[in-house]
Amino acid sequence: MLKNPINVLVLTLGLALSAAGQTPAAQSPAAESAGPMKIAVIPFQAVVAQTNEGQRDLANIEKKFQPRTDQLKALNSEIEGLEKDLQSQADKLTGADRASRAKTIDEKKKRLQHLAEELRNDGNGELKQVLGDLAPKVYDVMVSYAKQQRYTVVFDAGQEQPLLLYASESVNISKPVIDAYNTKSGVPAPPASAPKQ
Repeated sequence: MLKNPINVLVLTLGLALSAAGQTPAAQSPAAESAGPMKIAVIPFQAVVAQTNEGQRDLANIEKKFQPRTDQLKALNSEIEGLEKDLQSQADKLTGADRASRAKTIDEKKKRLQHLAEELRNDGNGELKQVLGDLAPKVYDVMVSYAKQQRYTVVFDAGQEQPLLLYASESVNISKPVIDAYNTKSGVPAPPASAPKQ
C-alpha cells in the first residue's frame, strides 16, 4: 500500500535542515569561563518546523502537492481493485486474459512508483528551499535567546544526529525560541485544523 508522500516529505525535513544551525556561535574565552556552565537543549530541526512560519510553509507545500497525492491514492486504489478482480476471477480467465491483466497491473504499478518518486523529489526540493531559508533565521533567534539567558552551551537534541543521551526537560529551550521567533517574524499562528479522519 502507498504511504502518504507528504509524510515522506516531512520525514526528510532533517535532510533539508541538517546543515543549517549546526555551526555553533563563537564565544570569547572570557565568556566561557565567567561563572558556572549553563546548558540547554533544543531539537532544532523540529523547532524550525514548529514555528508559525514553518507550519504555514509546510501547509502550503502539502496544499500544493495535494492534487498529485490524490492522484497517487486513486491510482493505488485502482491497482488494488484490479488485483482483487484478478484473484477472484483467476479460475474463470484464460491464460492469455490472466497474463494481459497481470501486465496491466504491472504497468500501473510502475507508473505509480514513477509518479511517487517524482513527487518525493519535487517535494524534497520545495522543503529544502523553504525550510533551508527559514533555518538560519531561527538559528539567529536561538543564539540571541541563548545569550540573553546566559547559556554556555546549547546541544541539538534532534533525532537525526542526537548529541546527548539525557537532558531534563527544564533545559529544553524549544518553546521560548519558537515564541521568540514567532514574535520576531510576525507570522500569525495557522488556524487550528480539524482532525483528519
